[in-house]
Amino acid sequence: MSKRCYYEVLMVSKDATSREIKKSYKRLAMKYHPDRTKGDKDKEEQFKEIKEAYEVLSDEQKRAAYDQYGHAAFSQGGHGAGGGAGFGGADFGDIFGDVFGDIFGGGRRQSRARRGSDLRYNMELTLEEAVKGKSVEIKVPTYVSCEPCGGSGAKKGSSAKTCTTCHGHGQVQMRQGLFAVQQTCPTCGGKGKVITDPCNKCHGQGRVEKTKTLSVKIPPGVDTGDRIRLANEGEAGEHGAPAGDLYVQVNVKDHPIFVRDENNLYCEVPISFTTAALGGEIDVPTLEGKVKLKIPKETQTGKMFRLRGKGVKSVRSSITGDLMCKVVIETPVNLSKEQEELLRQFEETMGKKRSHHNPKETGFFKGVKQFFDDLKG
Repeated sequence: MSKRCYYEVLMVSKDATSREIKKSYKRLAMKYHPDRTKGDKDKEEQFKEIKEAYEVLSDEQKRAAYDQYGHAAFSQGGHGAGGGAGFGGADFGDIFGDVFGDIFGGGRRQSRARRGSDLRYNMELTLEEAVKGKSVEIKVPTYVSCEPCGGSGAKKGSSAKTCTTCHGHGQVQMRQGLFAVQQTCPTCGGKGKVITDPCNKCHGQGRVEKTKTLSVKIPPGVDTGDRIRLANEGEAGEHGAPAGDLYVQVNVKDHPIFVRDENNLYCEVPISFTTAALGGEIDVPTLEGKVKLKIPKETQTGKMFRLRGKGVKSVRSSITGDLMCKVVIETPVNLSKEQEELLRQFEETMGKKRSHHNPKETGFFKGVKQFFDDLKG
């Protein structure tokens, strides 16, 4: 089954800005996240497809490669966009270098040891942790440089020898009729050197598997989709080549009270109909504790109140968002007979002035009557 266009997956145009791509990703990720669609395999697959598309389009280098080559840009064992912690791919320069180097020749380029793969670690945070920031220790299974051989792959006291087949070039020339074709050397695999006495621990690879423990500092204000780069903490390269990077991908879990939209927080606050009618003060939750909110009399359900500076401080600036409180009037339940009678008496006091006290209700039913009158006419 062919892959869908990444722009189509994220529901953005091909000239969308990075901000538009991120915003669309956050909206779709929240909708299809496995925590919200438990048991729905189709939506889980959609979530994976969305994450894959975002990882490519949110990275300028990957996006440029995708725009030029499409999905073929990632078919050579490159970064790819799927997988969790402990998975990565080769550097883009190496991918295209290998492809075009074999066709047009690359001189000594092939003898350069390949940089280690980048890794990704998925980190889930609570909203409170994301807002305040924290230091977290993580364990990452990866490849590290082999200590006994110092990453060379050769047993201590020995060293790699120049390949006698390609004489250190990493490539050999094959004649086919009138043409000469350059190919990767079959003896050294393009490295230009051959290890005749390999290290006993890494068996000539120059690196070994190990689970590293790293301390990651999460800055205050991070959000779903943000990632933190730890330089040179990815997989060690073969034969002493530089290590790749580790990217910590942030996902903020849903909160039972607040919904976050960039730097603003939103919550619904239930109030009694008497408080709504007569006014009063209520306690409103914030991430820093309770605050008082004054409710003016005759407040209608759905009214939005803004508490400035009670949102999230941006990870990229000193701007702090607001807390938006939407009041919802709660109809009383489990009334006693006495309370029911009092409400009936209250209803009777409205009398002919009902339209004065309930203008929205009166206006609505006037509109309904006019609608049916127009149908009859």
